[in-house]
Amino acid sequence: MLKTLERAVKYGETLEVMYMAKDGSISKRRVKVLHMHKESFVAYCFLRKAKRTFIIDNVLAAVPITHKESLVI
Repeated sequence: MLKTLERAVKYGETLEVMYMAKDGSISKRRVKVLHMHKESFVAYCFLRKAKRTFIIDNVLAAVPITHKESLVI
């Protein structure tokens, strides 16, 4: 998980994350990681349309979003 976040910062990747909030609710978000700290990271959240701070331990899953181009003949 940590390697995925570090790679997202390095290469500017957008991630889809499953995140558990303090109240225990789970949400799926599309984020662009901007900075990483020891226990958290700052990312632009496309759901909230704002910068948010996420706790790394509360990220349940993180997957890079890949854009595939279709071949047009």
